[in-house]
Amino acid sequence: MNDRIRTDIAHNARVWNYWLGGKDNYPVDRAVGDQVTRFYPSIGEVARADRAFLGRVVTGLAADAGVRQFLDIGTGLPTADNTHEVAQRAAPDARIVYVDNDPIVLTHARALLTSAPEGVTEYVDADAREPGKILAAAGTTLDLTRPVAVMMLGILNFVLDTDEARRIVRTLMDAVPSGSYLVLTHPTLEPELGGEGNRDAMAFWNENATPPITARSRAEFTSFFEGLELLEPGIVSCSRWRPASEEAYVVAQFGAVGRKP
Repeated sequence: MNDRIRTDIAHNARVWNYWLGGKDNYPVDRAVGDQVTRFYPSIGEVARADRAFLGRVVTGLAADAGVRQFLDIGTGLPTADNTHEVAQRAAPDARIVYVDNDPIVLTHARALLTSAPEGVTEYVDADAREPGKILAAAGTTLDLTRPVAVMMLGILNFVLDTDEARRIVRTLMDAVPSGSYLVLTHPTLEPELGGEGNRDAMAFWNENATPPITARSRAEFTSFFEGLELLEPGIVSCSRWRPASEEAYVVAQFGAVGRKP
C-alpha cells in the first residue's frame, strides 16, 4: 500500500466514492460520510448530480462543440462514466489528461488510463495549486495551441483562499487558446439552492476529515468566469444545467461552463 495513504482519517476522494456507491473507501470514510449525510441528507444527491453534470457537459463538448482535449483536474476515484469514457464514446480520438494528488487515486490510475485506440489518456500526480506544473505535464499529451476543456469539478472548494483559486483558474485559462472551455462545479450555502444544510456538514467535515473545504457565494463562483462567455443556462444548480428531465431536483452545488472567446 502507498505509504501516503491514511486509513485513520476520512479523505474526500474516498468519501465521495462512498456516496457514489463505490467500494474504494475505508470504515472511517463511511462513518464520516454517514455523519455528513445526517447533517445534510441530500449530499448523496449532490454527488450523483455532479457526476451526471460531468456526463452531460463532456458529451456536449465532444459531440457538439468539437472539443477533442480534456484536462480533468481533481479527478477523484474511478467510477462509471469517467471523463475519458464519456468523451471517447462521442469522439474516439479525444485526448484526456487526469490530474490528482490523492495517493489512493494514484493507485487506481491504471483504471483511468484505458483509452479508445484512436485516443489517449494520461495521469498527472499534481496538486491543483500547482497550475504551472500541471500545464507543463499536460503539454506532453495535449496540444495547448488547440482548444482544451479545463474541468475542475468540486475541486476549487478545497482551495480555501478565493484569490488563490482565481489565480489558479486564470493561469490555466491563460495557457489555452480561444475556443477552450472552463467547466466548474462548487458547493454553496446559498439558500436559493438549499445550501443552508451545508454549513453544519462542512463544519463537521473540517473537524473530522481532509482536506478542509469551503463554500462560495454566487458572486464568488461567478468571478472564476471573468473574461469568459457563459454557455446557457449560465450559473445554476449543476443538476439544472441542461438537465435530461425538466423535473431535475435542485442541489446546493453550482455548475457552469464558460468559453474563452
